[in-house]
Amino acid sequence: MMGSPGNNCSEPGIGFQHTFYAVTYSIIFIPGLLTNSIALWMLWIFTRKQNKTIVFLLNLATADFIHVLSLPLRIYYYINYKWPFGFFLCQLCFYLKYLNMYASICFLTCISMQRYLFLLHPFKAKDWKKGYDVAISATIWLVVGVVCLTFPLLRKSHDSEACFSDLNIEKFQSQAALIGMLTVAELVGFLLPLGVIVYCTCKTRASLQENQMPLQNASEKQKALRMVAMCAVVFFVCFAPYHIMFFFFMLVKEEVVRGCAAKQSILYLHPVFLSLASFNCCLDPFLYFFVTSEFRDRITTYSSLSFRSRLISKESVASVKE
Repeated sequence: MMGSPGNNCSEPGIGFQHTFYAVTYSIIFIPGLLTNSIALWMLWIFTRKQNKTIVFLLNLATADFIHVLSLPLRIYYYINYKWPFGFFLCQLCFYLKYLNMYASICFLTCISMQRYLFLLHPFKAKDWKKGYDVAISATIWLVVGVVCLTFPLLRKSHDSEACFSDLNIEKFQSQAALIGMLTVAELVGFLLPLGVIVYCTCKTRASLQENQMPLQNASEKQKALRMVAMCAVVFFVCFAPYHIMFFFFMLVKEEVVRGCAAKQSILYLHPVFLSLASFNCCLDPFLYFFVTSEFRDRITTYSSLSFRSRLISKESVASVKE
């Protein structure tokens, strides 16, 4: 893995990466835009409801929506092979990608923790104020927003029309600094949230196996389990593969990994896992529409009221005609 590169060690060409990114981002854009637009509208309406998870869901949908709005510019670049919008806008779109990723990781972790803790301590849940969630969310945006500035700052332009994957990566002064930065980033941004989400999922599932459980408690635990399990699914499908690959990708770019076979595998898989990380914009809405029972109950109520109002209106018209 640390040996000299082979003479015929070919890397993925620009054409392969551009075509792959253009196709995957195009697939993500339409459903991501529609589902997150509807989710934001619904979450904003239901924010007044006394549901502690709504605030984190609203922030999660906001992070997804911001990233989805930047996808058309990415698609344009990967189709046309040039970036005419200036370096600042390139860096901004690049920044939003990672802002979405790590804000989503934080909010998924908060949702899992909150569901599990409120299930474990229901009386504390009643005393919990929505303002606490707002303060936590604001802190997450501030911290993640500052930390994610690292990603665009590490990129430099060698061509005024180059952007995104075609930008060069700044070289670290030493391999020790590189490995130290990657280790801290992986621990805080990936392994710690992973551990929290897995723990909450396992403990919530274990609580369902308790004997002599009232039917109402069982129902609440089932709802909580569906929520934290969906958070785990999004995390494992979208973010886990990328973070495992990112560590080795940086080692390749910094020429720590030089073996031809390993280098080729990492560089070819990196676009796949990076695109998969954006797929969370399509998976997160399942949290809003299919997992959260509050949504289903409210939608059913609204539909029922609407149907009744139309029925009463028709009966009134019919009686007037008679």
